[in-house]
Amino acid sequence: MAAMATALTSSLSPTPKPSFLDQKSSSFNGTPVTSSRLQPLKSSANHNPSISMSLNTPQPYDLKSFKFEPIRESVVSREMTRRYMTDMITYADTDVVVVGAGSAGLSCAYELSKNPSVRVAIIEQSVSPGGGAWLGGQLFSAMVVRKPAHRFLDELGIEYDEQDNFVVIKHAALFTSTIMSKLLARPNVKLFNAVAAEDLIVKGGRVAGVVTNWALVSMNHDTQSCMDPNVMESKVVVSSCGHDGPFGATGVKRLKSIGMIDSVPGMKALDMNSAEDAIVRLTREIVPGMIVTGMEVAEIDGAPRMGPTFGAMMISGQKAAHLALKALGQPNAIDGTLRDEECVQPELVLASAETGEIVDA
Repeated sequence: MAAMATALTSSLSPTPKPSFLDQKSSSFNGTPVTSSRLQPLKSSANHNPSISMSLNTPQPYDLKSFKFEPIRESVVSREMTRRYMTDMITYADTDVVVVGAGSAGLSCAYELSKNPSVRVAIIEQSVSPGGGAWLGGQLFSAMVVRKPAHRFLDELGIEYDEQDNFVVIKHAALFTSTIMSKLLARPNVKLFNAVAAEDLIVKGGRVAGVVTNWALVSMNHDTQSCMDPNVMESKVVVSSCGHDGPFGATGVKRLKSIGMIDSVPGMKALDMNSAEDAIVRLTREIVPGMIVTGMEVAEIDGAPRMGPTFGAMMISGQKAAHLALKALGQPNAIDGTLRDEECVQPELVLASAETGEIVDA
């Protein structure tokens, strides 16, 4: 079986524009920010005083005679093993599994993680999460984001060069590294990278989790005798495996092979202006228990590809998160149950105690 793996200011103007999803709420754009928070990136030869300050600050240790504290090799092994095994036990039964840590998957997990009572496991087949969001188009550096999706960048605190209808981040890696650093610091999130989702758990016509294995094992089933997988149960699975490829669109392709959907026609030719709107609009729960987001949406609906513009990936991921919250019975922006005071940042709140309560998703 093929391995099912993968995968500033509101407007920088005196009067912020209304949210593109709800003029009364900015729930898809996180906590509102003020115009003094960040300024747009500008081309300038001005000297950066912060760099000088850091260079002039004395180091907290002597670089000429630096020496590490001693440690036993077995201690290092035990610390890594104990913590990883604890995570595997903790997330063997979780609220949401996000398959694929590209720009859509990371945006989804980030939005979900704002609710400290929701546990999120991210499965990524690559050692390096981020998918194609480390670079722009044709391996160039800059990332283009069409407005009004730039409000998500404002929330993350990412600087950009503002143009009329779009903004440009000077290097795509700034987005990917920033969202990962914020997301992975939260207590209710675990990224399992170098792990493949080989299959789905399906019970009574409902997706109920994923079948996992080390990515290197998944890639070598034909070279060894039977190497059985592991499992991860969840109330909701979000598939963000990207467009078709060696590990692409594997979520929806597996649904077709087991008869839960009729077809996967594949994405159409490029049309940026219609593609991004379609990706966000068509992000949905495709079968009970499984939400599809990002470019995998184009594969199942035959929507156009968008090429090197990333706003739809971010907002599709956020929409998928709110669809998952709705399925979990949590406040969300889909049915209007999310209020501003409920947008609690987990960095400021201890993770909720685990309970035995089962949510009917």
